Amino acid sequence: MSVSQQEGWTLDRFLAWERRQELRHEFDGAQPRAMNGGTVAHSIIASNMFRSLDRRLSGSPCRVFRGDVKILANGRVRYADGVITRAALTMDSDILPEPVVVFEVLSKSTAGIDRITKNEEYRATPSIQRYVMLEQGFIGATVFARLADNWSGSILSGAAILSLPEIGVDLPLEELYAGVELTGPED
Repeated sequence: MSVSQQEGWTLDRFLAWERRQELRHEFDGAQPRAMNGGTVAHSIIASNMFRSLDRRLSGSPCRVFRGDVKILANGRVRYADGVITRAALTMDSDILPEPVVVFEVLSKSTAGIDRITKNEEYRATPSIQRYVMLEQGFIGATVFARLADNWSGSILSGAAILSLPEIGVDLPLEELYAGVELTGPED
């Protein structure tokens, strides 16, 4: 029986199962979903994001992580492309506590999930104050920020500055795309 055909997946069951797997899986609340590999552009953008934020956060209580540590979002398990937390860390944990800012680099195969499903999950997670979705083919970001009980969205492009007041950082959006051959928006 395949993983997706098994019934009765709970968060605890998934976490115990996933920790025994060689490959990473996300948990969508119903079943495990294998993580796919990304493109070169995806990796460069995520690496640029990590380096840019890590440099700016040096000496602060905030830490940035890149895609290899789990976050819990509304009862789901996600491996975001970038996560910032200012919570105390347990070095042997595979789950980041209290994510504050979450980044996803959009891919053709996951953009719908990132834009809708994960957006809803992150909005339902009180510690998450900002969700940034980065395009791959052009310099662009869709940013959602928590404003009291609302989730407010904005679009950034080109020479815009990505403001992350929750962590005291302003980041030129173009910096995240250094070394990426941009193809333009897809139709």
